[in-house]
Amino acid sequence: MLTIDRATRDAIIAHARRDHPDEACGVVAGPIDSDRPARLVPMVNAAMSPTFYEFDSTDLLRLYRDMDDRDEEPVVIYHSHTATEAYPSRTDVNLASEPGAHYVLVSTRDGADVEGTAVDFRSYRIVDGEVTEEEVRVVERYDE
Repeated sequence: MLTIDRATRDAIIAHARRDHPDEACGVVAGPIDSDRPARLVPMVNAAMSPTFYEFDSTDLLRLYRDMDDRDEEPVVIYHSHTATEAYPSRTDVNLASEPGAHYVLVSTRDGADVEGTAVDFRSYRIVDGEVTEEEVRVVERYDE
């Protein structure tokens, strides 16, 4: 189960809406072995595509060095789908390289790119090509 604070969830959704019609992408880092998403790092979709996302390799290297310096790891890796449901594509599954991460997808299809419209916000574990959807629990603060 992914437990995520409301502010971070809302910021991921806002990023997806802001980048629509291109896919948005980013990482939420957290302390190593905590499974707690703590620091949102919106990334630029280097592909600038409505059907594909790609982290810029220089930005990604910088992020991993920064997480290493802070004793953090990627707890959530997120991106949006602009025309399809929030379910990992075959490409998403093939690119999933962090077995401990939660893979969050946000769908901005069918007008969900507009603030106030309900979005599909779902989380998955992707390990060795196997996709497992998990419950998302939204909390106000992590002491709940």
